[in-house]
Amino acid sequence: LCDPQPGDEVMMPGPAGKVMLMPEEDPTTDYIMVATGTGIAPYRGFVRRLFAEDTPAAEVYKGEAWLFLGVANSDALLYDDEFQLAKEQYPDNFRLDYALSREQENKKGGKMYIQDKVEEYADEIFAKLDNGAHMYFCGLKGMMPGIQDMLAGVCESKGIDYNEFIKGLKKKGQWHVEVY
Repeated sequence: LCDPQPGDEVMMPGPAGKVMLMPEEDPTTDYIMVATGTGIAPYRGFVRRLFAEDTPAAEVYKGEAWLFLGVANSDALLYDDEFQLAKEQYPDNFRLDYALSREQENKKGGKMYIQDKVEEYADEIFAKLDNGAHMYFCGLKGMMPGIQDMLAGVCESKGIDYNEFIKGLKKKGQWHVEVY
């Protein structure tokens, strides 16, 4: 990228696939977005598309976009100004929760990891999923075992078979994972 001149074509390949696409068929669809660190990038795009840009999706969106971001410290919160603005301007449509592992404690007195923050709202999240919400995960693959263990525990407490639950979400296209 150092040598091109204005007007030169530059090939920029990137990830391929449909894992992180936001369905826009139903403007009442809720989106639950879970990220660690730089996994926030696709959700920045989601939030901008729904709340900051003049898009067809933004014009009609009536659902709730709920963003969970896990980082070590508050000084590592990426795009916080943009997310706070969206929260201020669209309080009925955008929610924001942070898990700051070096600054917050979970209910057991340990470090607050992303799975702990999501678990705080398990009943609400499960209700949203039952009503067709899409749940997205993006970031370091190391977050998924904790997320899966937490979800399995919540399923057990609700008398739900975890494997069947996840299988059903996948079958309905509500479960999206892009970890690295």
